Amino acid sequence: MAQDIIIVGGGPSGLMAAIAASAGGARTLLLDKGNRLGRKLGISGGGRCNVTNAKPIDEIIKNIPGNGRFLHSALARFGNREIIDFFEGLGIRLKEEDRGRMFPVSDKAKTVVEALVNQVRKQRVEIRVDCAVDRVLYGDSGVRGVQLKNGETLTASCVIVATGGKSVPHTGSTGDGYAWAEAAGHTITELYPTEVPLVSREPFIRSRELQGLSLRDIALSVWNAKGKRVVEHEGDMIFTHFGLSGPAVLRCSQFVVKQLMAGEKEVTLTIDLRPGKSEDAVYAETWDMIQDEPRKAIKNVLKGYASEKWIPLLLNRAGLKEDLTFDNVPKQGWRELARLFKAFPVKVHGSLSIEEAFVTGGGVHLKEIDPRTMESKLMPGLYFCGEILDIHGYTGGYNITAAFSTGHCAGRSAAERVRELR
Repeated sequence: MAQDIIIVGGGPSGLMAAIAASAGGARTLLLDKGNRLGRKLGISGGGRCNVTNAKPIDEIIKNIPGNGRFLHSALARFGNREIIDFFEGLGIRLKEEDRGRMFPVSDKAKTVVEALVNQVRKQRVEIRVDCAVDRVLYGDSGVRGVQLKNGETLTASCVIVATGGKSVPHTGSTGDGYAWAEAAGHTITELYPTEVPLVSREPFIRSRELQGLSLRDIALSVWNAKGKRVVEHEGDMIFTHFGLSGPAVLRCSQFVVKQLMAGEKEVTLTIDLRPGKSEDAVYAETWDMIQDEPRKAIKNVLKGYASEKWIPLLLNRAGLKEDLTFDNVPKQGWRELARLFKAFPVKVHGSLSIEEAFVTGGGVHLKEIDPRTMESKLMPGLYFCGEILDIHGYTGGYNITAAFSTGHCAGRSAAERVRELR
């Protein structure tokens, strides 16, 4: 029996699209080339699945710097509050953690994946796994269906492409959908890694002297070639054997990558170890510390102010010997140390690959998509949702909110089109 709607991709947007489409009365088929549904969802949020974020919708959009405004219509119909209600309606109790992140009380992504898949089955969606699509079939009047890699043709009046981007390919996101979009006449904006660790040639990175050092509650800034701050994010970070990683770094990474794509050879970041304090306050505090213990080497006094692993590098950059005591400390050197506490520079020249990124930047051009329906403006009956679209947000529940919202919008809209065609 022919299907009304075929959904390609069993990730968060595809699963939500299947639920919305079948709830709208459409005969729905969900295809996935892998052996199980929800693989990327199962590893999200550190394996705990950060299902959405509790912040107001305007804050959600601000935290989706990659074209978040496109989501106004979709989020108005199925936003974070509806996502929370949806999961709690399935019996998944949620809890709010720092920065508005919403997790299942079980702390297990498996709980979320199983609830979604069970709901898809409950709504009598036909599921076919290990089922790779070769291409989407188009006719003069719109979509006709899909052709599988094994040569089989499946017909439908609507096809929803939910194949994801190119990040984390072992979960099935290998960019298959871009060629199908181009075959329908769509533009694919340049793809690039976002939410990705950064790579540096700095001597202290190459020597690995700071490898494994975590800095908590710092502020990280990205600067352009003219010395203007592009963005600043507060949070935690970590030094690795190749460069920088951690939440604050991931949030800054897309701004670094864009500058490198524009032709910059290196991009400067600065680390502020005391975001809530001025340089003068840092100078005064640390000066008082060494004054209170005048016989102690400054490297030992500063252990209470910064990581022991970090102090030798800071002192060296400030031109101060580690074994100096208060009486021998030059005030100009201490002023430089205070400046470094507030703005320690690190030059980066690249990032890990798009496959190693958490999120793909770029995708199907949004000017060619109806934001109210997620339907192609170029090919009737063709819909896109999730990471294949040129939408990307910060980690913290924002990307998955976009995936659920666009998936629900595409599924609901495709079901409405099916009813109109009957």
